[in-house]
Amino acid sequence: MPFGWPSRSVAVAAGAVLVAALAIGVEVAWNRQPQVAPPATSDRELRISVGRRIFFDKSLSEPPGTSCASCHDPAHAFAGNNGSTNGVAQGSRPGHFARRNTPSVLYLKFIKRFHYHWEEDAPLPDAFGGFFWDGRVDSLAALVRQPLTNPDEMNAREDQVLAAKVGAAPYAGDLRHLFGTLTTSTLVSALGQSIEAFLLSDEMSPFSSRYDDYIRRRATLTPIELRGMALFRDPEKGNCAFCHKLNPTAATPSRSLFSDFGYEALAVPRNHRIPANARADYNDLGLCERNDPKSHTNDPRLCASFRTPSLRNVAARHYLMHNGQFSSLRDAVAFYATRSTDPARWYGPNAKFDDVPTPYRQFINERIPPYDRHEGQQPRLNDDDIDAIVAFLRTLTDAPFRDGAEGNVRQSEVSFRRSESGPAH
Repeated sequence: MPFGWPSRSVAVAAGAVLVAALAIGVEVAWNRQPQVAPPATSDRELRISVGRRIFFDKSLSEPPGTSCASCHDPAHAFAGNNGSTNGVAQGSRPGHFARRNTPSVLYLKFIKRFHYHWEEDAPLPDAFGGFFWDGRVDSLAALVRQPLTNPDEMNAREDQVLAAKVGAAPYAGDLRHLFGTLTTSTLVSALGQSIEAFLLSDEMSPFSSRYDDYIRRRATLTPIELRGMALFRDPEKGNCAFCHKLNPTAATPSRSLFSDFGYEALAVPRNHRIPANARADYNDLGLCERNDPKSHTNDPRLCASFRTPSLRNVAARHYLMHNGQFSSLRDAVAFYATRSTDPARWYGPNAKFDDVPTPYRQFINERIPPYDRHEGQQPRLNDDDIDAIVAFLRTLTDAPFRDGAEGNVRQSEVSFRRSESGPAH
């Protein structure tokens, strides 16, 4: 779905990658069918292997029990909720929750460094790249400390305790081989570089979806899937490809990442299930909270803008949008289609754009299709169009995650349009 003004990009989500460590026998849980990682034959493979084992280990959180994979669940394309039902992942302690929805950590190798650009004749600045929903770090190795030490996530705040855990772990020898003597000041960096090697490995960019088989000319899509792709690309209908870039004529899957790595103010409805949102004065302002004068992200025109995750494997995710507001893929597509024409359906009768403070509502995308219609007008996409786009989006699920996606399909089929019960709060 298009997230950008004509001068702005949309994002890959990369955000809040959680870190943990392991025991030497930790296995890769693709679709919950364990496979023991092959023996490493080089330092590069060893670093990937160590990073993989760290990712699945639950010993580094405080209290122990939460790993990277607890929230970045392989059964759901490395996104998840760690047992939470409010749209954002539960942390290592009861009653503690991550601030934002857990993004998938697949395909992160294609994300570029954060960049900001503004031209005087452009209506809004252009920003793209970086990791997390707000792009606040530029490398996977650097982002590890934040979820690891966040009290609402893994809560490993004492460097000495963390060092003792890592030092006693079976993989400690491999870390010393790769990084030399580990101290409390170098430990997190070693963990981060190992996690980075795993996340940048080929197995984390599988390109094994039915869409990939289609562009490689190895498979066909059904009529409804092809119609959905046409609507997805049509600038007068879904216009999704304006920001979710794809190239179905190129047989190279990396030409279809389904994101342009930019940022957008979408005005997703406020998720009232998140405990912090019970405070009327609480707001998540996204990109401008990065507050980096050097990169100009303190520009108020960037407030309430978030990166858009790649749509690859979108059907396998528990929750959608930066705040986890939607648990149904169909509802998410319907929101894009009818946000402007039927705002009461999503926000209630008197609270349009209810999760964006009033000063920043002027920067919400209301210019390009399908957002360019007005309340009461016919939306650019009807119910059949929405169903076709959802069918196409399901072709983007990589082979290892199709079981998780099928489980979500049943939930998506109970669509918001079949229960005209009020706003999706």
